[in-house]
Amino acid sequence: MGRKNKNRGKAQPESNAEEALDIVQSAAEGEPVREDPIPAPAGQTEAEARERRCDDCRRGKLHIFNCLDDIPGGFAVSEYVEVQFKNTRKGYYRNTTNLPLEIGDMVAVEASPGHDIGSITLTGALAELRMRRSLGRGGNVADVKRVFRLAKPNDLEKFEEAKARENDTMIRSRQIAEELKLNMKIGDVEYQGDGNKAIFYYIADERVDFRQLIKVLAETFKVRIEMKQIGARQEAGRIGGIGPCGRPLCCSQWMTNFVSVSTSAARYQDISLNPQKLAGQCAKLKCCLNFEVDAYVEASKRMPPRDVRLETADATYFHFKSDIFNRMVTYSTDKNIAANLVTISADRVFEIISLNKAGEKPLTLMPEGEQKPKARSEFGDILGENDDDLSRFDKKKKKKKKPARPKGDDAQQQQPRQQPKKQKKPADPARKADDKQPQEQKPKNKRRRAPQGGQQKQAPDKPSDDRTSEK
Repeated sequence: MGRKNKNRGKAQPESNAEEALDIVQSAAEGEPVREDPIPAPAGQTEAEARERRCDDCRRGKLHIFNCLDDIPGGFAVSEYVEVQFKNTRKGYYRNTTNLPLEIGDMVAVEASPGHDIGSITLTGALAELRMRRSLGRGGNVADVKRVFRLAKPNDLEKFEEAKARENDTMIRSRQIAEELKLNMKIGDVEYQGDGNKAIFYYIADERVDFRQLIKVLAETFKVRIEMKQIGARQEAGRIGGIGPCGRPLCCSQWMTNFVSVSTSAARYQDISLNPQKLAGQCAKLKCCLNFEVDAYVEASKRMPPRDVRLETADATYFHFKSDIFNRMVTYSTDKNIAANLVTISADRVFEIISLNKAGEKPLTLMPEGEQKPKARSEFGDILGENDDDLSRFDKKKKKKKKPARPKGDDAQQQQPRQQPKKQKKPADPARKADDKQPQEQKPKNKRRRAPQGGQQKQAPDKPSDDRTSEK
């Protein structure tokens, strides 16, 4: 009742979708909303219908969560549905025959010529809102095509046969384009559900005259040919993948409109201009560079200019870096390298700039009575200044001390005298002849083993030494 009295003086909404948004706004303001049970198909309870609805919300390419699905009172009901075909191609159709369509159902929809097969991804008021947004202001709702029927087994068989020919068709079409010497790349081929039409997605850096290519493709594959030019980002969205952030690519999940990205977005956010890190899987600049650039631009307007020098009594300071969201600026005494870095607030910078314009120079960049803050860790230092070093447990090598060299005359006295080398005497030839005579071989003495438990007896051929004590 509160919502009806509140909207009594307002114009009536044009569709259930707009009225559903009014109900959501009223619920957010705290007004009571009448709750109706969720309509369940025949043979199912309300809990089973709710569980099936959650199961059908599976994540896929360009997945949409229907936030207006549980609005009571039948305001979320609409005849428009969203149908998704291969990869990221979607279309909006009218359910004129009031078929009981659910998310995930395969349907046959109107096409030119024939019919196409797709899967329903969105129903109700939200599908109508997205349909009106895609048409724009100049779009006509009467041009929206119809949903024929739920897909039959015969329709699904033809659909699977057409999908099986897509890869071979793409390879053969690339060969034909190369033979015709066309500067283009055919990235994907999609057959219509009834197999009477094929869409060729291609990438080209310049305008391509493919009239001869269409004739050759029509004669080769015996189908109607449609050529669609896409960009590198659209191709990455159709193929899909995982980005460097660890999540699926935005272009394959939710992005439908691709805005040009420039390197100025990276400059505003103080990101290093490294092409390998700024480029995505499409070899273009990442689309996520534009997500936060507006916030950085607005915040940078409240920061001091970077080309202004700060004059103090002791030195001249140049801009080094800025922390936009904390509104802190770091200055250096050298323009090219980091030297004597001082970090101050943006308000202090504006104050110094006004003093410099008046011809005054402050003593330091820091405010009066405030010293340069020391870098302090978040936790208390219980180890000490030098105990937190990683190499504190390493064994240090002790250097051996070399003896000190004596100086002066003492060094000469302590040096050892070098003995003169002995001169070799000439060899006597007679002595050499005697040495060459064969010498008598003496019998080798064999040691006798000492008896066990007794002392070892002395060998008889060795004379006893009188100086040794007899035992």
